[in-house]
Amino acid sequence: MTSEHTGTAQLTTAMVLSGTLGIFVVESGASPFDVVFFRVLFGALALGSYVAARGWLRDHGFTPRTLALAVLGGVFIVFNWVLLFQSYENTSISVATVVYHTQPFYVVLLGALLFRERLTAAKVGWIVLAFAGLILVSGVTPGDFAGGGSYATGVGQALLAALLYGLSTLVTKRVTGVRPHLVALVQVLVGIPLLLPFADFGAMSGTGRDWGWLVGLGFIHTGVMYVLMYAAYAKLPTSKIAVLAFVYPAVAMLMDWAVYGHHIGLVQALGVPLIVTASLKVTLARTPASAPAGETAAHAPEAASRPATPVASEA
Repeated sequence: MTSEHTGTAQLTTAMVLSGTLGIFVVESGASPFDVVFFRVLFGALALGSYVAARGWLRDHGFTPRTLALAVLGGVFIVFNWVLLFQSYENTSISVATVVYHTQPFYVVLLGALLFRERLTAAKVGWIVLAFAGLILVSGVTPGDFAGGGSYATGVGQALLAALLYGLSTLVTKRVTGVRPHLVALVQVLVGIPLLLPFADFGAMSGTGRDWGWLVGLGFIHTGVMYVLMYAAYAKLPTSKIAVLAFVYPAVAMLMDWAVYGHHIGLVQALGVPLIVTASLKVTLARTPASAPAGETAAHAPEAASRPATPVASEA
């Protein structure tokens, strides 16, 4: 099996795992703040064990500046998860996941606003098309805003989660000379003290068997999934990563239908290809399709900052 075939298998597996995340969140029965707290706790144990076993804690490459940037990116990532999981409660896993995939457009818009990155007419056109698709997918009507409807709130939470993810991506892009696994480890470690004041341990006393879902979120969806993604990024071109990233929402929608009977309507479904197409165009425009997506992620840490925020993933 060639290196690219191995990378394809690794990233596909990672995206399939990512697509099951919503089921783990809902089945845990815990509040979004509790879910994220235990995800970062168990995730830190998983990632910490992995990087320690690989010997990467020595000569980690962090400087005070890059460590501060990694911490800031962690703040954005942690609250991005909280908002996304709250959106599951107010809409559905399917709707929240598709709306959340407006992330690439926020990266482009924020890059132009904050760092004066070039914003072409073509990118603006794709962003407009994507948000037209977003309006269709969300299915929000004026009546949803009456009386503070929870559905409209959920769509807003998914959009805000995508915005925070975009901010994390822009910040983490500026962390150079550090392996992505170490950046991710810092980000989950940041979440432990950050979410501790919000965690309701009393509500967790009756969790029982549901602890398995929380442990899974940490070890499977943060440990195993991240390791697979970073390994795949070292082997695949950006074009293939951009395409395979959409395995995640496809699996999430399938799981939501199979487990909970939720599915988006016909009109909503019309918006999905608009978002997918626009996202691919914008993502591929940011990095030449022929360029390796973090070719040195597993070998030369100086290129590790880009894969530290997975493309079109829930991170």
